[in-house]
Amino acid sequence: MNLLLHACCGPCSCYPTEKLTADGKKFDILYFNPNIHPYKEFKRRLNTLREFCEKKKYNLIVDKSYPLEECLRGMLDEPVVRCAYCYRVRMRYAAKYAKENGYDAFSTTLLVSPYQKHELIKQIAEEAAAEFGIPFYYEDFREGYQRGVDISLEMELYRQPYCGCVFSERDRYERVKKKKKAAAEAGE
Repeated sequence: MNLLLHACCGPCSCYPTEKLTADGKKFDILYFNPNIHPYKEFKRRLNTLREFCEKKKYNLIVDKSYPLEECLRGMLDEPVVRCAYCYRVRMRYAAKYAKENGYDAFSTTLLVSPYQKHELIKQIAEEAAAEFGIPFYYEDFREGYQRGVDISLEMELYRQPYCGCVFSERDRYERVKKKKKAAAEAGE
């Protein structure tokens, strides 16, 4: 199998690539993540993934497009949950790229995180697979999440503190701010 593996970042790639390699799967890694904000974070994640791929000798395909307005509009207009937009834009891109470039299937490292909406990723990826006529290779990589964390720490890869979108960044730091305020009010 010649697989196109969409990757959100270096750390999330650690376990899936190890598992796919152990299973004898051939793959290339695709970086397409226009949802990651701010731009400085987008570049930092790309550079970390490049570092990872260079060390592991993986082929990396990069799309540096950064349609900020389109992404924000898409997230704000998403009727159910904003994450659906982010998953959809990336899975559609991966499926289309895989189909146009002769891959047998596509997958994503998003399936490693216990913090992502796993079933929604799977559903949206399967819809993209049907739309572009290429199989989605599904594997629940969450069992190897801690292994991936350990690998990324051993490799001293940058580990990001939020999923990537501007809203998750805000939510992350608002939570921290609220915790600190609550602790201060409790006299801790």
